[in-house]
Amino acid sequence: MAAIIRAALVALAALVFAGGAAFAQSGFDRPGGDYMSFQLRNGDPAACATRCERDNKCRAWSFSYPRTDRQPATCWLKNSVPPRVERDCCISGVRGAGVIERRSGPIEYSTDRLGGDYRYFDLPNDANDVACKAACEGDKKCRAWTFVRKGYISVAPRCYLKDKIKRPRRKPCCISGVVR
Repeated sequence: MAAIIRAALVALAALVFAGGAAFAQSGFDRPGGDYMSFQLRNGDPAACATRCERDNKCRAWSFSYPRTDRQPATCWLKNSVPPRVERDCCISGVRGAGVIERRSGPIEYSTDRLGGDYRYFDLPNDANDVACKAACEGDKKCRAWTFVRKGYISVAPRCYLKDKIKRPRRKPCCISGVVR
């Protein structure tokens, strides 16, 4: 009995430590080991993690945010646990981990603050939430902001500046923050 428990613990440790941390992380891809890919119309990485959980062959997964209306959100299921590689396009994880968004102070990942908009503008394709936050900080009227990743509502990333602070809502398309 002890040998079986020891073998199970060794197998679990190998899964946990293969390719980095054992939880899903925003900003990381796990290239390789793909046995299936499919598009996700809702663009939610949690749907990719759930699909992996329900598939006994799946050991890890990678989700890629939509890049344009012609390149929608995509989920890759993997039959191994490849090492993770830092990439802003993606979220990845191992089976059993779910989705854990990175947190860094006042930045609200996978969050939209719907309403209160007084201005919006498209950003260059390679722009990220930092550009939107900086635009809000540089405008005295702006109290909050929402950055929408490209491919969700436009082929370009979009920044919404807000003069009212609305309650946050979970939406994988967006990154938000409150400035004042």
